[in-house]
Amino acid sequence: MVMLHRCIVNGRETGKAIHIARQKVAKAINCKAKEIYFTSCGSESDNLAIKGVCYKNKEKGKHIITSKIEHPAVLHTCQTLEKQGFEVTYLNVDSNGMISLSELENAIKKDTILISIMTANNEIGTIEPIKEIGKIAKAHNILFHTDSVQAIGNIKIDVEEMNIDLLSMSAHKFYGPKGVGALYVKEGVEFEKLQDGGHQEKDKRAGTENVAGIIGLGEAIELSYKEFENYNKKLIKLRDYYISQVEEKIPNIKVNGDRTNRLPGNANISFEGIQSEELLYKLDEKGICASGGSACSTGNPSPSHVLMAIGVSSKMAKGALRVTFGIENTKEDVDYLIESLSQIVSELRK
Repeated sequence: MVMLHRCIVNGRETGKAIHIARQKVAKAINCKAKEIYFTSCGSESDNLAIKGVCYKNKEKGKHIITSKIEHPAVLHTCQTLEKQGFEVTYLNVDSNGMISLSELENAIKKDTILISIMTANNEIGTIEPIKEIGKIAKAHNILFHTDSVQAIGNIKIDVEEMNIDLLSMSAHKFYGPKGVGALYVKEGVEFEKLQDGGHQEKDKRAGTENVAGIIGLGEAIELSYKEFENYNKKLIKLRDYYISQVEEKIPNIKVNGDRTNRLPGNANISFEGIQSEELLYKLDEKGICASGGSACSTGNPSPSHVLMAIGVSSKMAKGALRVTFGIENTKEDVDYLIESLSQIVSELRK
């Protein structure tokens, strides 16, 4: 009886904690708590949103619109759907990574059921015109999904104002724990579950809840928006200082992505005559963590699909370095990075 009582109490406490986390996520993006579904990560959220909507609405149409610079979780999901009889239009982007709204309008067909465009690119940081895309989708009665994994915590998102129907996020991108994410689905939007089992998450995502992770996600998203303004100002200052110093001290480089309309902590620069792998190895020796592109494509020797889509040459794409500044970084850290980069690039070019 004592053990049974403890189980009941713990079950109630757990349910309450998950509900509070759901409320915190909902408050951050201006939606209802019941419109939030917890998942294991952003990739699962993308899969559940895109496949779930397409499977549920396949009788209405089988056409999807996305862009050429989406995260692999979206691109590979669309490619899987193409093998199942769906048609996908992959929109071009300009040299800054921005989609064309007129091209989006022209791509819409009678059987278009979903538009999926990321809020901000994970490699070059460019922020897409999400509010305008939402307007177009709503005007044509098409569902709009956005992968906001990179954006949550970095820019403010209002799903109502932006006419967003589905939105994906992942906790570790805003200082929460790894292995937990969330999916916003507007009330009334129907989608099929992808995994069978229990009736968790309103019977849309079977599996035992990652309670600790969910609580951490809720706490992290709440904290990230409490200090939002100061956090952004700090990162933008560090980012712009870094880019200006690299341009001043290292010749033959190219800044990739929009110079201003980009994530506050993102800087993606290509170094002519350098291989990213060599650069990353040398930086690692100096205790500096960076990336050659998407963290999810580590080990892939091919040039970044994002850089190729914005017109960067294969040679320059292979020498790209993505640096992401965070809450603990200082100007001293940036100075050390610039000094190290200058030395390493000079050595490698010799």
